[in-house]
Amino acid sequence: MFNIVLLEPRMPGNVGTIGRLAYATGSRLHLIKPYGFGEITQKEVRRAGLDYWEHLEVFEYENIEDFWSKNPFSDRHFFATTKVKKFYFEAEYKKDDFLYFGREDAGLPEELLNKNKDNCVNIPMIDDARSLNIANAVSVVVYDAIRQNIKEFN
Repeated sequence: MFNIVLLEPRMPGNVGTIGRLAYATGSRLHLIKPYGFGEITQKEVRRAGLDYWEHLEVFEYENIEDFWSKNPFSDRHFFATTKVKKFYFEAEYKKDDFLYFGREDAGLPEELLNKNKDNCVNIPMIDDARSLNIANAVSVVVYDAIRQNIKEFN
């Protein structure tokens, strides 16, 4: 239903958990290297993804340029970040949109966010919270996108 894009993920368990979410929501998972771990075949990824991994639409890319060469950039790309005021539920999502999430330790690159300010979204949190776990953040945004498009779900 949607395209979940993980830019340089660091933790294999998070990738597995997000893969499980992608399968459950009918979404495609796009993984952009370099990873902060070996390969997605690692047991930590498989364990978190359970037996869903083999049925998941998952794609790997060497870098962001490789990803964009196969998925041309458009206004249907959204970027989750703590650095903007526009909330994720203020965006209007459509089927097949691309939802980007950055590294667990650094988020998405500033340059990428600065070039795409209109499509950056934030999950509201109290001021003392730095961020959510990436798997939780992906869940929040993906399920709101589904809510907005529930008639097309399934």
